[in-house]
Amino acid sequence: MDVRTALKREARALWADGRGAPLVAVATAWGLLVGTRMLYPVVLPSLQETYGLSLAVAGLLVTVLWLFASLGQLPGGVLADRYDERLLMAAGAIVVAAAIAAVVTASTAIVLFVATALWGLGHSLYPIARITFLSHSYPDRLGSALGVTMATGDVGQTVLPPIAAALTVAIAWQVGLGFVIPLLLVGGALIYVTLPARPPAGGSGDSQSLRDALAAFGAFRDPAIGFMGVILFLYIFIWQSFTAFYPTYLTTVKGLSPSTASLLFGFFFAVGVVVKPVAGAAYDRIGMRGSLVAVLLPPVVGFALLPFVEAGWLLVPITALISTMLGSGAVTQSYLADAFPEGTQGTGLGVIRTTTATLGAGGPVLFGVIGEYGYFDEGYLALAVIMAAVILLTLRTPRA
Repeated sequence: MDVRTALKREARALWADGRGAPLVAVATAWGLLVGTRMLYPVVLPSLQETYGLSLAVAGLLVTVLWLFASLGQLPGGVLADRYDERLLMAAGAIVVAAAIAAVVTASTAIVLFVATALWGLGHSLYPIARITFLSHSYPDRLGSALGVTMATGDVGQTVLPPIAAALTVAIAWQVGLGFVIPLLLVGGALIYVTLPARPPAGGSGDSQSLRDALAAFGAFRDPAIGFMGVILFLYIFIWQSFTAFYPTYLTTVKGLSPSTASLLFGFFFAVGVVVKPVAGAAYDRIGMRGSLVAVLLPPVVGFALLPFVEAGWLLVPITALISTMLGSGAVTQSYLADAFPEGTQGTGLGVIRTTTATLGAGGPVLFGVIGEYGYFDEGYLALAVIMAAVILLTLRTPRA
């Protein structure tokens, strides 16, 4: 069977039994949310100028966004086990829209940081509810369904940053960021109208929720889940460090114009549109180890070569090599979703994601300090070493 035939068969399976429209709604709103989150790196230089922020403080602002998006995933996971996922996902999109409205009207840096924290909390309502909904809709094709939704996230990250850059240059950064507000409101409404209501799978009561959360923390004692938790933490640390300052690095170190840097930044995510569905389908067929190693090897080469590349055109293949790491999410999150029973799946995923992403959120501020002292190139070499360590851990992961 050729690749085209396999893709058509997979698409028909995902669309069958009335599941296609809800999948499109979930994927569309996710693409808007994730694409919006990647507008911060594009407008970061303008924020530095407007509020007088250093590189380190600008990195802290990005860390605040990621930190609160991480901290909220544990309660978000508990809520996903207790309530209808469509309510949580719709609410997440609407809260993010309100938070961005507060960001673009912030009068002081303090207000900017508070609004950014609210943005992160709103975003945190969506990811776990998305995974639990898809796991119920696609019990035999979770990797493929999750890969599709994650690919639309990369569509958003490909399309929205260049638009934001153009609007920022032509008008103001407030317009470059604020244009997504009505899109997010439409996305939230689309979720609520399209998704079917689903009775909660978990138990009821605060004490039950607390017991589920404590039991999920205990899952780290399982060697397979513990190893995956470490792998996920290191990956998130690398990914957040890289994405927070890549446009800034391209303009300040490599000498690209802001518009060219934003296009290359968008290209990074464009590759993920292809990689993520393929990685998800590979997980369904060959398992975690082979599929994860395949998407993490190229970034080791890309990070190692990046500091030494001077010709602008060579940055395109280097960026493509680094971008294959985007496929790891479809693998790791499918693996973790399969590791927890249905009634506590959201809570378990919330614990794992909150723990790993909260620790990984320190990456942008640390990378900002490194850049502040003029060691951006050395920082990318360090990311290559860390990524190589992730591959070694993957090869040593115990079988579940």
